[in-house]
Amino acid sequence: MTAVALLQWVLASVPEIIVVTGACILLIVGELVRKGRDELLLWASVAIVLLAAVATLMLAGEIRPAYAGMFISDSFAVFFKLVFYLATVLTFFLSRKYAEIEGIGRSEYYVLLLFALLGMMIMASAIDLLSIYVGLELMVLCTYVLTGFLRKERRSNEAALKYVILGAVSTAIFLYGVSLIYGLTGTTQLDRMAEAVSGGPLDPALLLAVVFIVAGLVFKIGAVPFHMWVPDVYEGAPTTITAFMSVAPKAAGFAVILRVFLNPLVEASNAWIIVAAIAVATMALGSFVALVQDNFKRLLAYSSIAHAGFAIFGVVAGGQDGIASVMLYLLIYAFMNLGIFGAVIMMRNGDFSGEVIDDYAGFAKFHPGLALLMLLYLFSLAGIPPTAGFFAKFYVLVALVERGFVALAVIAALLSVIAAYFYIRIVMVIYMREPERTFDPALTPLVRATLAFTAVGTIGIGLFPAWFLRLVQQAAFGG
Repeated sequence: MTAVALLQWVLASVPEIIVVTGACILLIVGELVRKGRDELLLWASVAIVLLAAVATLMLAGEIRPAYAGMFISDSFAVFFKLVFYLATVLTFFLSRKYAEIEGIGRSEYYVLLLFALLGMMIMASAIDLLSIYVGLELMVLCTYVLTGFLRKERRSNEAALKYVILGAVSTAIFLYGVSLIYGLTGTTQLDRMAEAVSGGPLDPALLLAVVFIVAGLVFKIGAVPFHMWVPDVYEGAPTTITAFMSVAPKAAGFAVILRVFLNPLVEASNAWIIVAAIAVATMALGSFVALVQDNFKRLLAYSSIAHAGFAIFGVVAGGQDGIASVMLYLLIYAFMNLGIFGAVIMMRNGDFSGEVIDDYAGFAKFHPGLALLMLLYLFSLAGIPPTAGFFAKFYVLVALVERGFVALAVIAALLSVIAAYFYIRIVMVIYMREPERTFDPALTPLVRATLAFTAVGTIGIGLFPAWFLRLVQQAAFGG
C-alpha cells in the first residue's frame, strides 16, 4: 500500500476519525470536569458533531472508496450521516435539562452517544458485510448501555436486559447469513456478490442466506417478527435515548438495507416477496396495537413500528423512486418524531413524567402555543396534509404504484387511515378534555430551539416537498 493510497483512505474517513478522536478526548476530559459544570460536556459534544458535519459536507459530491473495498464515501453516505448528525445534536439539546433531572448527564452519557453515532456512520459508508457488522455492533453496544442508564429504575434495567439478549440473537442470525454468503460466493463485498453468481442458476442456499441477513437487519429497525423488544425498550429507556433510537439507529438500519437489498444478488433471489410480507405485517401490527396504548412512550414505540413498515414499502418498490422515497421518509420522520418526543421530554419536571396520555388532558388551555406544536407533529405523523408527513407517505405510495404494486399501495393507505386514529386521539385529549392539573413544562432555551427547529423542518418540507425530493434523489444517485 502506497502513502498516496493511505492518504486517500484517511481522507474518505475524516468524519469518522473526528468523532472517534473527539469521543476519546471527551471521555478523559469528562473525568476532570467538576459536577455542576456538565454543560461544558454538552457543548463539547455538539462541537465534535458539527466539526464532523463540516468534514462530511466537504466530501460531498465525490466517490472515495477506501479500506480495500470495505468503506466508501459517496453522496448516499453523506445524506445519511447528515441525518445522524441532526438526530444526535437535537438529542444533546433535549438532554440538557432532562439529564440534570435524572442525574445522568456525566461524560459517559455523551461519549456513548458519540460512539453510537460513529457506528451509524460506518454503517452508512460500509459496502462489505463485515464492515456493516462492525458498525452495527458498535452502534447497538452503545444503545444497550444507554437503554439501562436509569440504573435505579427497574423497568430501565429490564429493558436493557431484554434488548441485549434479543440483540445478541439477531446478531448471530445476521452473522450466519454472512457466513453462508461467503461460503457460496467467496466474498463479502456487496458489489462482488452479484458478480460471483451471474450467468448461472441461482443456488437455493443463497435465498436462505438472504433470509438470515434480512432477519438480522429488520431486528434493528423494529420490524415484525423481530419487533418484540421495541415497546419495552422505548418505555424503559431514558426518554432522550428513546427519541434518539427512534430516529438515528432506524435510519442507519435502512441505510444498510438500501445498500444490501437493492443489490442484484438479492433481486435475483426474489427476496422482495419476503420484504413485502414484512412490510404489511409490521405496519398492521404497529397500527392496531397502538390503538389500545395508554402510555405515551409505548404508543410512540408502536407508532415507530408502523412507520418502519411504511418505509419498507419503499424498499419493496425499489428503483430510483423507491430509494428516494425511503430517504425522504426518514428525513421527515426525524423532524416530526424528535419534535413529538421533545414535547414529552419537556413535560418531565419534578415528580411529573408526562408519560401517560391522560396527563395531557386540557394542556391546550394552559399552553396553547406548545399544544399547537404537538398538533403539528401528531398530524404529520398521521400523514394529514399539508404536513411533511403526508408527502413522506405520498411519495412511497407513488413509487409502489409506478412499479405495479397497486395492491400493496392500497393496503398501505388503508393501514395509514387506521394509524391516524391514535394520533387524533391524543389531539382530542389535549384540546377537548378538561384539565386535571396545572402544567409546568421544563422549557429551557435548548428545548425551545429544538421544538422550533423541528417544527420549521416539518412545515418547510411540507411546503416544498418536490424540492426536497430532488435533493434526496441527487444524494442517492448524484455520485
